[in-house]
Amino acid sequence: MSQPGLREVEHEITVSAPAAAVYRLIAEVENWPRIFPPTIYVDHLERAGDTERIRIWATANGEAKNWTSRRVLDPAGLRIEFRQEVSTPPVAAMGGTWIIEPQGADTSRIRLLHDYRAVDDDPDGLRWIDEAVDRNSRSELSALKTNVELAHAAEEVTFSFEDSIRIDGPAKDAYDFINEANLWQERLPHVASVRLDEEVPGLQTLEMETRAKDGSTHLTKSYRVCLEGRKIAYKQVTLPALMTLHTGYWTFTEDADGTTASSQHTVVLNTANITRILGPQAGVAEAREYVRTALSTNSRATLGHAKAHAEAR
Repeated sequence: MSQPGLREVEHEITVSAPAAAVYRLIAEVENWPRIFPPTIYVDHLERAGDTERIRIWATANGEAKNWTSRRVLDPAGLRIEFRQEVSTPPVAAMGGTWIIEPQGADTSRIRLLHDYRAVDDDPDGLRWIDEAVDRNSRSELSALKTNVELAHAAEEVTFSFEDSIRIDGPAKDAYDFINEANLWQERLPHVASVRLDEEVPGLQTLEMETRAKDGSTHLTKSYRVCLEGRKIAYKQVTLPALMTLHTGYWTFTEDADGTTASSQHTVVLNTANITRILGPQAGVAEAREYVRTALSTNSRATLGHAKAHAEAR
């Protein structure tokens, strides 16, 4: 029997993939930012056997939120239970279960169960949660279906790379340069304009207009998660025509001789736009090179300015 004020809902979808493969995709939270559209970043806090604590940053109804959850993994039963430890208003409590049911050798049914309450059982808050859970659940299941069913193709068009630089100075000064993106218009020549909002400490919304080599400009929007001077993870939510996904992170590692600052990118190419952007003879290889060059050019420039800033201090 349900508790008063407790809402229980279920969403499901059928995918053309083995149940074990689907389970692994959901269990490996490191992949969530590229698999699930609402997810910005996930960080492991604790792991012990089949139990883990994770911190999740994601959007809900266009707003960036974060929370910590406990998960219990059941590989044999193809189930994953989750429960938020401390929820963000208007959510008072939130939990649920992923259940993967084999429907044959190459077909599975994914069931996503949620139970939740609103703060003070407020009807408006409950309505907000209803909409967010429904929207995110449908989005997550649809994206999961796409990623599982196109796994082979995605391997060709998904790639990651990293640029690094050594800095003769403390990690904090380099971190501060990347964290203070509101000053990038003054500090970085390729940034034409910038707007940074940080209503919750460490969770930023960054809108930026950047200049390309040909003089053109394009506007991007990203959500950024800033982790205590060691890492800034981000997910770009407005994308150039050649990408369907762009996530990444900046890391800062200090040692006795200085600091290594790195910029990592993960990209999924939009194959439908390759010939329109790069010409009829272009393919995936040319698109990978073009995107990597463009992103690396800006990353290396930003790392170079961060180096100069840190060493000058």
